[in-house]
Amino acid sequence: MTTAPPTAAMRTAVAHLAPVMPLLSDLGERFAAAGHELALVGGPVRDAFLGRTSPDLDFTTSARPDQIEPILADWGTATWDMGREFGTIGASRGATVVEVTTYRADAYDGLTRKPVVAFGDSLEEDLLRRDFTMNAMALRLPDLTFVDPYAGLSALTDRVLRTPGPPEVSFGDDPLRMMRAARFVAQLGVAPAPEVLEAMTAMAASLEIVSAERLRDELVKLVLGAQPRAGLEVLVRTGLAAYVIPEVPALKLEVDEHHRHKDVYEHSLTVLDQAIALEGEDLPGPDLVLRLAALLHDIGKPATRRFEPGGGVSFHHHEVVGAKLVAKRMRALRFDKETTKAVSRLVELHLRFHGYGEGQWSDSAVRRYVTDAGDLLSRLHRLTRADCTTRNVRKARRLAATYDDLELRIGRLLAAEELGKVRPELDGNEIAEVLGISPGPVLGRAYKHLLAVRLDEGPIGPEAARERLLAWWAQQPESS
Repeated sequence: MTTAPPTAAMRTAVAHLAPVMPLLSDLGERFAAAGHELALVGGPVRDAFLGRTSPDLDFTTSARPDQIEPILADWGTATWDMGREFGTIGASRGATVVEVTTYRADAYDGLTRKPVVAFGDSLEEDLLRRDFTMNAMALRLPDLTFVDPYAGLSALTDRVLRTPGPPEVSFGDDPLRMMRAARFVAQLGVAPAPEVLEAMTAMAASLEIVSAERLRDELVKLVLGAQPRAGLEVLVRTGLAAYVIPEVPALKLEVDEHHRHKDVYEHSLTVLDQAIALEGEDLPGPDLVLRLAALLHDIGKPATRRFEPGGGVSFHHHEVVGAKLVAKRMRALRFDKETTKAVSRLVELHLRFHGYGEGQWSDSAVRRYVTDAGDLLSRLHRLTRADCTTRNVRKARRLAATYDDLELRIGRLLAAEELGKVRPELDGNEIAEVLGISPGPVLGRAYKHLLAVRLDEGPIGPEAARERLLAWWAQQPESS
């Protein structure tokens, strides 16, 4: 089905494709000269109608892989096999990279995500196998004929997420598409159609066959989206979250009749929203570490909740428990070590500010706050501020003013003492020389002692540091 989109919509699409129009025309003419069809398809077409510039260019063709390769070899400076058995050949010319895939009519075995490939014979058949109607639009090349057999443009205009065929079939073919649906909610502000939500809910358990790495990648894209809260709410509502990040739906603690504690789930989503609002300047968004820490900062609460005499409720040490749970979940999702360490550390530190009281921390305590946060200090500032969701205006203002004071003190100490580079005033070689010892565990203990002195007392000078070191050494069993 070839459809003529509204003139204004087509103008918008063409305008956003203008920078790559010479490339589209060139490739389209080359394939046509060889007797093959070529179309721009999927995300680039969708984004063009949204007035967005797509980072990728995806093409589909009637040509088989062995026919695609010589055409691209003649066009570019290098070609490679992206997955010949799946019909995809890649090529580059300068900084331009393209991927061209043969029309497909995929089937999946229902046990893994590995497709059983059957090459198709028509563009319309290829579009039917795509995940959502808004991604099942194409522009035939080189003449830019718009092809929209499944009303994708209408769905995109209405911001409704539909599948080209029955959603049960689409998600049965590839369960990861359900995660992708939630991701598009976060990225594009669309809402799943009722039948899509129903199928996602009924088929949530099929995510068990999807690899952790693919689940992670979709979750990351969702969290980095413009509206991650909306995407997360879809994950929780459909039950998908239970197979990806179960600690989030677990935050929906039953609210007791006396409302002795907040709805931790809603609180966490609000903290996420507020953390995103604080991105910028020295921490430009979207920032994955901050957003994950905001979402997960209270996941230790379900395991630590205690009802106290007198009607109170406590979550003692939930930040410590939560940090461990965060690290465990992120390892399960195959996050890299650096990101995992950063997010879990922020969760561990997120309550530290509340020991500041009305500003009675010593300089030593402020130094420790800074050094414990290290490179995460800017994110910790934002997480701590975002964690204030009280409706009590007076309390909110008091907390903000107190944190303002802490940041001012940190700023003064940073300027005076370069806290970001705090080290003992004697280095390892000097410590070994003063004590007459070799590198090893004892030297490590001595180094930590002098670091603690530096944090507690500030700069005291090398001579005073030497005296503190010898006094400490006199009390160690190794000194005798």
